[in-house]
Amino acid sequence: MGRIFEVRKHTMFARWNRMAKQFARIAKDITMAVKSGGSDPASNPTLRRVIQNARAVNMPKDKIEAAIKRASGRDAAHYQEVHYEAYAPHGVALLVEAATDNPTRTVASVRNIVTKHGGNLATSGSVGFLFKHMGVFRLDPAGIDQDDLELYLIDHGLEEMGESTGEKGEPQLVIRCAFADFGKLQEALEQRGITPLSAEHEYVCTVPTELPEEQATEVLALIDKLEQDEDVQRVFHTLV
Repeated sequence: MGRIFEVRKHTMFARWNRMAKQFARIAKDITMAVKSGGSDPASNPTLRRVIQNARAVNMPKDKIEAAIKRASGRDAAHYQEVHYEAYAPHGVALLVEAATDNPTRTVASVRNIVTKHGGNLATSGSVGFLFKHMGVFRLDPAGIDQDDLELYLIDHGLEEMGESTGEKGEPQLVIRCAFADFGKLQEALEQRGITPLSAEHEYVCTVPTELPEEQATEVLALIDKLEQDEDVQRVFHTLV
């Protein structure tokens, strides 16, 4: 019984830590969106998108409003988005996206994590060509005529469309476009009255790397450690 309790407690803390990290990432996204386009979602499509993403991870409304208020204040942190390229063990390429108010601290932390796990930080452009920068929208498929929507969105930048499942096993409709067409596709969905479950930019790998389980586990341990860093927003990789 004691062992079962420990496992449940560990699972609970892991879930809580993951949620806390998601909320922290969204709060930084809100700060950057407000700084660049103002605090009114109606006139700031970037902020509107970030709020949608906050709701997708069940961030409470009061936390969203508090983050917007903090971002509007004179003492709000000034974050800049930075990217680092690296190689994990066994040749897996990594793109690390961070939002930081101290790039010197962040690059030192990222380098330390990567090196300790058998990888190395790479120069800019070393691995970027292995990824395609895309806009990714996830929709609730209920009530959507997928064929009709696909035909409509093709004229607004749609490149890929397919079905997937969310973290809780719920069905999702995933649509992708070139990142340059992100705003155009977002506007097209809004004109159709469709509110995405989430709308993000992602670096989608074009040259995937397959590894045996033991080696893949080493790479995933590095990715997990990077994702725990307070400045790291997301980690993209070529491991499949």
